[in-house]
Amino acid sequence: MVRKARISDAQAIHALLNHYAGEGIMLSASLAEVYEYIRSFYVFDLDGEVVGTVRLQIFWENLAEVRSLAVSTRAEGRGIGRRLVQACLEEGRQLGIGRIFALTYKPAFFEKLGFFEIDKAELPQKIWRDCVKCSKFPECDETAVAIDL
Repeated sequence: MVRKARISDAQAIHALLNHYAGEGIMLSASLAEVYEYIRSFYVFDLDGEVVGTVRLQIFWENLAEVRSLAVSTRAEGRGIGRRLVQACLEEGRQLGIGRIFALTYKPAFFEKLGFFEIDKAELPQKIWRDCVKCSKFPECDETAVAIDL
């Protein structure tokens, strides 16, 4: 089941994110950052265990990002990632956000949910807030995708 994260989920969220950060496919997050942003996280709870997470990051009046999407390797292929992203899209609609984007190594996953590829230059807020801190900047190898709500 998808639900908003609780403080008690922070350790599990941290472990999921840093597992994929260790593989170089996601930025790492400190436990302090997880606690700081806990209210923007969703988790997928499977029989009392957090097996997936995502968060919706508001960037501007009409722009938000789906980020920190991670599903445990043993829970992949069950539609958990899709359901987590859909929770972010629904929240975006409720907030009146016009566009939600993601930076991803799996654009096909997002395209199945209605996202389309965009140029990263359309995301100056993201670039100057987060990307400049990344070790891959300015040679980012992720694909930018967006959906208009």
